Amino acid sequence: MKKKKNSPRILVVTPEITSLPPGMGNMANRLRAKAGGLADVSASLVGALFRCGADVHVALPHYRRMFHVDLGNMVSDEVRAYMMHFNSSSRIHLAEDRIFYYRDTVYSSYSDDSFKQAVAFQREVLNNIIPAVQPDLIHCNDWMTGLIPGAARRMGIPCLFTVHNIHTSKVTLENIEDRGLDTAAFWQNLYYERPPVNYEETRSSNPVDLLTSGIFGAHFINTVSPTFLREIVDGCHDFIAPQIRNEIAAKYYSGCAGGILNSPDEAENPETDNALEVCYNADTHRQAKQVNKIAFQSRTGLLVDQNAPLFFWPNRLDPVQKGCQLLAEIMYDLVHRYYDKNLQIAIVANGSHQKIFRDIVAFHDFYDRVTVCDFDETLSHLGFAASDFVLVPSRFEPCGLPQMTAQYYGTLPIVRDTGGLHDTVEHYNFNENTGNGFVFRDYDANGLRWAVDEAMRFYGLPAETKERAIATVMRNAKRRFNHDVTARHYIDIYESMLARPLL
Repeated sequence: MKKKKNSPRILVVTPEITSLPPGMGNMANRLRAKAGGLADVSASLVGALFRCGADVHVALPHYRRMFHVDLGNMVSDEVRAYMMHFNSSSRIHLAEDRIFYYRDTVYSSYSDDSFKQAVAFQREVLNNIIPAVQPDLIHCNDWMTGLIPGAARRMGIPCLFTVHNIHTSKVTLENIEDRGLDTAAFWQNLYYERPPVNYEETRSSNPVDLLTSGIFGAHFINTVSPTFLREIVDGCHDFIAPQIRNEIAAKYYSGCAGGILNSPDEAENPETDNALEVCYNADTHRQAKQVNKIAFQSRTGLLVDQNAPLFFWPNRLDPVQKGCQLLAEIMYDLVHRYYDKNLQIAIVANGSHQKIFRDIVAFHDFYDRVTVCDFDETLSHLGFAASDFVLVPSRFEPCGLPQMTAQYYGTLPIVRDTGGLHDTVEHYNFNENTGNGFVFRDYDANGLRWAVDEAMRFYGLPAETKERAIATVMRNAKRRFNHDVTARHYIDIYESMLARPLL
């Protein structure tokens, strides 16, 4: 999207963001509100669009505490000056409501609190930010923005809705309107628990499904990988609610749905990463990764051996999605079977399964072969650089970032063949020395065990063969998985949407 006088104005609406470019506004470097990958993806997309010359604006809640803004210690004139200075020249538009001001986290563990946040955010976007920005296109993200596409359709503004996670929330029109957002003008563009009879009948007794409403009301939708979109449409995942699948399928078959891969955080770069003992690139990775391995082993209590094959677990320990129970089932067997090779497993992650891993380590006295650490961003970065393989055996994966991040660091991913993992990892071909990881099909412990055996087979290849293969993976990853590529795909969708008549 080339910069020009009449460049379309894009408003990106997101509940999470990080790392906006300085040219976006006076506080761009202070805005950090992150619960998950959506924050990094939103920030990187906005940054890439800005670099491309797009007239891009972003709307997000004003999390004052997380943004380190203490208006309570300012006198009234200072507050007024701050607000005027911030809003007059910024491309960043903050939704103001007390419910955001004192929060330490993006999402609340209380469902009632979450719905209040979502409605307050969307009320401010619809009532104040959209009229001020006057966008040519609106790009919404996930269930906390699910009311906006229906309202945008009523306003005649094209709206893209990105489905990052298959999570929804439900709330009645009555509760929405009690929070200050009048839905009477666009209530028919929302999706309800059951087919509505009329506005009065449905207002207090028929909850709105927020994620499905975003899909239903948008002019175009996208998931964050092409394969996950096809899996939803084909009914591959029984945990996806029927109404979500049906509405995504309706968009897909009408030519109004696509899949766009996310990209890793631009700060995750082994050439510049301050968390590493030694930085490196594709040409220097071999010795540098050994130095980083020794540093990681020393820091976590693993046996110090630069030649030990190190398997890294970077994902939250969620047995519903991430497959950590598969690793727990075969952990003893792997360490025992490859004991003479000093096989090591490093888990740097939080979650419900962490205690199970700690118990396994304690029972077998595997402290020098398996480390289980709470998540720490610096240690995680070092783990990517130190390890030889990263474990991502997910049951399902809308996109996944660790398997792409790992390739940046010259670490080969071990993944299950699903969703975004399918789109980003190709099984290593030993005859042709091609591929960038190890892929298993069936979601069970034997499948993961087979993939680890394949990885160990790769580890036993001549050093020069491995070095060439890893260097190729690193170079290809930088070319394939970057935010400029992702932004280009979004720009293509924007241009297509702006060129077609609204229905």
